[in-house]
Amino acid sequence: MEFETRAIHEGQQSDPQTGAVIVPIYLTSTYEQEAIGKHKGYEYSRTGNPTRTALEEALASIENGKFGLAFASGLAATTTVLSILKNGDHIVAGDDLYGGTYRLLEKVVKNWGVTTSYVDIDNIADFETAIQPNTKLIWIETPTNPLLKIIDIAALANIARKNNIILVVDNTFASPYFQTPLDLGADIVVHSTTKYLGGHSDIIGGAVITSNEQLYTELKFYQNAIGAIPSPFDSWLVLRGIKTLAVRMREHEKNALFLAEFLEKHPKIERIYYPGLSSHEQHKLAKEQMSGFGGMISLELKGGFAEVERFASRLKLFLLAESLGGVESLLCYPTKMTHGSLPEAERLQRGIKDNLVRLSVGIEHQQDLQADLENALA
Repeated sequence: MEFETRAIHEGQQSDPQTGAVIVPIYLTSTYEQEAIGKHKGYEYSRTGNPTRTALEEALASIENGKFGLAFASGLAATTTVLSILKNGDHIVAGDDLYGGTYRLLEKVVKNWGVTTSYVDIDNIADFETAIQPNTKLIWIETPTNPLLKIIDIAALANIARKNNIILVVDNTFASPYFQTPLDLGADIVVHSTTKYLGGHSDIIGGAVITSNEQLYTELKFYQNAIGAIPSPFDSWLVLRGIKTLAVRMREHEKNALFLAEFLEKHPKIERIYYPGLSSHEQHKLAKEQMSGFGGMISLELKGGFAEVERFASRLKLFLLAESLGGVESLLCYPTKMTHGSLPEAERLQRGIKDNLVRLSVGIEHQQDLQADLENALA
């Protein structure tokens, strides 16, 4: 079956008791057992819930994986993956990544005795150079947050495989509609389902997908042991979002490409980051490993923070807010918002300047969005 069909049907069969075509929300904490040690597949909703099971099966299907796990947030998913590491282990991570992931690695995981080396994403060979005898995991995002760089997943997978290292790809920005890292050799895919998978800015959630049964068994244990699982209602909301993911992503991309081409020529814009533009340094690679370029744009305004403040204050349709991937357009200021946890020197070294803004392009009419940007830039 094709993506659109799987997104609507996988794990979401009609209810056998009533014929309901939508998966019920099983608002129960526990389940009656037929006898001691004999149950009907569910014991306690932290361990498993039928609504969450449907979501996890759907997640696995759309990522072309065998096993899916759902979580209460993207960072809960990330924390669970990192829980497979032990004291003395080492991580190699791309240097352009979500500020919350950086905070987790530096303020929490480091306390476990696990260290991280950050690598210049623009040079794939640096990942292999950074590998140490105790390196157990490589962590990347592609496209990255917030500079929308593209990393060659297949090339990195070869490096990871050769060195017996787990490769994790955060696929939140691309979504499974435009990119399936497991097909390119990744071992684990992570999502913040808050973003495109949910798609309506009304839930917080996360996901982990793999085809490696051994990794799945370990991650499933930690999912239950840590307990950072989504509620049945949040699971249901993500399931509903997945059903329309394909049509939404096509609209997100269409609008983003239209606006990127407009902004690239605007005299007030110093630099624009969008992998769908032929001027993007990794445009060719993006075309090779992605089926589309997504709905995220980052840009640098001519000037500094004062210009960013004026620009943001004049926008009407682009709402100043954290997060991304909803149907409404958002503007984020990474320096103070998503990447505020990075020390200033670290942030500037990674190219996140004080004049950088990030746009999550929604599915409003593209002419209205252009007019909103044009007015704010005037």
